[in-house]
Amino acid sequence: MKNLKICLISLGCEKNLVDSEIILGMFNEYGYIITPDKNKADVIIVNTCGFIEDAKKEAIDTILDCLDYQKLGTKVIVVGCLVQRYYDDLVKEIPEVDLYVRIKDYLHLGEKIEAILGDKIIKKGMCFNPLNRLVSTPAHMAYVRISEGCNNRCTYCAIPLIRGSFVSRPKDDILTEIKMLISEGRREICLISQDVTNYGYDLKDINLAKLLGEITKLDGDFKVRLLYLYPDEITDDLIYMIKENDKIMPYFDIPLQSASNKILKDMHRRGTKEYVLTLINKIRNLIPNAIFRTTMIVGFPGESDDDFRETLEFIKEARFNHLGAFKYSPEDDTVAASMDNQVDEDIKTKRYNELMETQKMISYEANKSFIGRKYSVIIEGYNEDNNAYFGRSYFLAPDDIDGEIYIESDKELEISKEYLVEITDASFYDLFGKVVSV
Repeated sequence: MKNLKICLISLGCEKNLVDSEIILGMFNEYGYIITPDKNKADVIIVNTCGFIEDAKKEAIDTILDCLDYQKLGTKVIVVGCLVQRYYDDLVKEIPEVDLYVRIKDYLHLGEKIEAILGDKIIKKGMCFNPLNRLVSTPAHMAYVRISEGCNNRCTYCAIPLIRGSFVSRPKDDILTEIKMLISEGRREICLISQDVTNYGYDLKDINLAKLLGEITKLDGDFKVRLLYLYPDEITDDLIYMIKENDKIMPYFDIPLQSASNKILKDMHRRGTKEYVLTLINKIRNLIPNAIFRTTMIVGFPGESDDDFRETLEFIKEARFNHLGAFKYSPEDDTVAASMDNQVDEDIKTKRYNELMETQKMISYEANKSFIGRKYSVIIEGYNEDNNAYFGRSYFLAPDDIDGEIYIESDKELEISKEYLVEITDASFYDLFGKVVSV
């Protein structure tokens, strides 16, 4: 049985990816073969997202696709947020799946899987260990989850219903994991959480700024990136920690969702448009090379044309380097789903397109400011269509929002190696450059 081949499909966010890596680590430790090829797999595991309607549809389509492989004798196991939220419905509607496992049952994941495989694969108590991940990201970077759940209870969001209330991870566990990753040569450590800035509220004598102080004392050549900062939890201590420590990237990912104070209140988001603008200006004055990113939701219930215009004017003033947007979708059992004045889908689409068109020009102007400057860039791959390598610097996060730097080089460049690159041109979302030294 130890020659079984496991294929895992991870959907959704980086936090879900960490769960997938822990599951892979569990199998890898006990001698199973990890394969990306569904045709060769004895077991396919689908780690689902259940956050918004499009993610749920993608998860269902993926499950149904994987069921086709059962005729080859393949077992199909489905885990993750969709299962946590809709377990009974899934068991009833798609009973062909061999095993569903809810997030709350991950500590018993090994026992449940071995029951359908007929094999003892996991030692009791060793099944879901965050320190035993098979990291799937490029060799130079990794995500580190510092907490689970969320206390914010935004009216549109189902995350607390899926992941529960906010729980900080013990500091020593985080430091142990980061030491392991640094020893593997990973030079970009991305701290992730549903609310990174809330870290430590439930622990004694620790918060995010203090945690960063501990992390940056670790030996090694690495930098830290923070993803998902709640604006009213960005303290002066945190800002100065980032300003004064070159091991922390000056990258501020601050999802706002709206810039209408009325809509923010209805969303149960703390703070105001004015507060956020003051915060951004303070950070820019203290850290001139700071990068800002946000996300917005268009078409939230009750959002008027005036509310939307407020958001448009705000992003013109705030001038985020990067911005992602979503069309609001009502989520089961959330407050917003039962609100009056749901916005028509055609209006949502129109507003989404206008918002992204506005941001496109802001991003273009921001990108042009990099031209002529030199930056350290980590090479992530080679694009055959562009005949160019591509990579990232501190101002680009490792996801689909921020774009890439495309690099021309007469000499072969090494993947996951760092090079000094001069930016020579810019487009709306991507940059172009040449290697200064190899």
